[in-house]
Amino acid sequence: MSWLHQPRTRRTALTAATGLVVGAALPGTAAAQTLPAAAAQYANPVLWQDFADIDIIRVGDTYYYSASTMHYSPGAPILRSYDLVNWEFAGHSVPVLDFGSKYDLNGARGYVRGIWASSLAYRPSNRTFYWLGQIDFARTYVYTATSVEGPWNRLTTLNTAYYDAGLLVDTDDTLYVAYGNSTISVAQLSADGRTQVRAQQVFSTPSSIGTLEGSRFYRINGNHYIFLTRPANGQYILKSTSGPFGPYTLRQVLLDLPGPISGGGVPHQGGLVQTQNGAWYYLAFVDAFPGGRVPVLAPVTWTSDGWPVVQLVNGRWGTSYPGPVVPSPPRQVAPMTGVDTFDGTTLKPKWEWNHNPDNTKWSVNNGLTLRTATVTNDLYWARNTLTHRIQGPTSTATVQLDFSAMRDGDRAGLALLRDSSAWIGIRRDGGATRVVMVNGLTMDGSWNTTSTGYEAAGAGVSGGRVWLRATADIRPGSSRPGTFSYSTDGVNFVRLGPAFTMGNSWQFFMGYRFALFNHATQALGGSVRVARFELSTP
Repeated sequence: MSWLHQPRTRRTALTAATGLVVGAALPGTAAAQTLPAAAAQYANPVLWQDFADIDIIRVGDTYYYSASTMHYSPGAPILRSYDLVNWEFAGHSVPVLDFGSKYDLNGARGYVRGIWASSLAYRPSNRTFYWLGQIDFARTYVYTATSVEGPWNRLTTLNTAYYDAGLLVDTDDTLYVAYGNSTISVAQLSADGRTQVRAQQVFSTPSSIGTLEGSRFYRINGNHYIFLTRPANGQYILKSTSGPFGPYTLRQVLLDLPGPISGGGVPHQGGLVQTQNGAWYYLAFVDAFPGGRVPVLAPVTWTSDGWPVVQLVNGRWGTSYPGPVVPSPPRQVAPMTGVDTFDGTTLKPKWEWNHNPDNTKWSVNNGLTLRTATVTNDLYWARNTLTHRIQGPTSTATVQLDFSAMRDGDRAGLALLRDSSAWIGIRRDGGATRVVMVNGLTMDGSWNTTSTGYEAAGAGVSGGRVWLRATADIRPGSSRPGTFSYSTDGVNFVRLGPAFTMGNSWQFFMGYRFALFNHATQALGGSVRVARFELSTP
């Protein structure tokens, strides 16, 4: 993980490959395939949402993409694509952040901890997906599943913290992990993946480069490669012709390369993946706050002596390229925008909670019910706040909320959530119900609350139903406004409160999210029902 123009490592800031082997047997891959002509041009970013610390693999004709989620639960989302351009949510590798009470908002908070740069791999020999990541610099956890949708189960806990790790399933089925910050090491795991059998330092970053981290580990054409980022403006690669433990030779892949998002940073980190017809692509991310770290895709060629070269357009990462040549997809992927009526009895994987929820205080049954789970006047301490990524460059979230079962002291609504936040919602006090816009919720650099906010505007509201709306402009370098409005009929919306300026600092890492919340300030017992959530773009 990385940030714009910061010389320090994440470890300092917070405490002061993907596994696809070229030539591996992949399920569902025919000996020969008829490929269509290249698709139309695709635009970067391929997905304007916050999915950082990318690990990408192909299994058969399907691409999978894993990302960081920090304190959000479930963690480590997996996206699925058939063409590297259009992506949908598939599942999460870490079902619950059971790494300590701070992830439950129980006496402590886990903001900017949790799921950092981790790794997703597929092992053909047992047809199993592996997720590997370290938590809190203390231990490494491995989860497995036979389908990305789950169920995912913890395979093992390793007492070594494999920082920014990349997991490789080698051609002989051996599991290796590349990891480290500046000092890069390789570990070999036991055949069952449960223990470490060997570890060795393989590279020390020259002081002239500074920091290298974010390992992705590959075997390509008989060579071993460790793909590394120089946060947040460079990408380097190590190559060994003598096996996974080296020795390795270093080469720069890119440095200070202009990116395709106006006002955004340099494409970096991420991973390499090969299409069915042998073409290579690099899926990197761009620091583009306030929205977060956003994926961009570029083709890669290889030199005759085995080094990757990113294909540029006019000396920069292209804003568009010809689409990858891939087999016709079996179906269209689910859109990242649209309406959710919370049909069925489970949440769709596009939703993640702010810390682990209290599962006794929410339910889905053709609508989402949020019962108050915390007595607090601080949204950052409130459990069962449900979040959804913002679609860039601008998008609007509209929520239909039934507030008839709220109790005195309750607060429920729709927030723009980050280390500085604002919200629109319902507050009930002394039997009176008002719709309000609350501004100025803030945390400091240690993620302690410094302000619980203040009411910037309000109006009386009757009945038991309201529509709440938040619009977010997450283009970096813009004025970054968030605006709020409400409606009593779902058609005519009234603007409420001033524009909220979203922060664009890097330290929180995650971008802004839309967030649904309901918490008590006096006593538990109240509830709200969300009948409909819509994410739309202009």
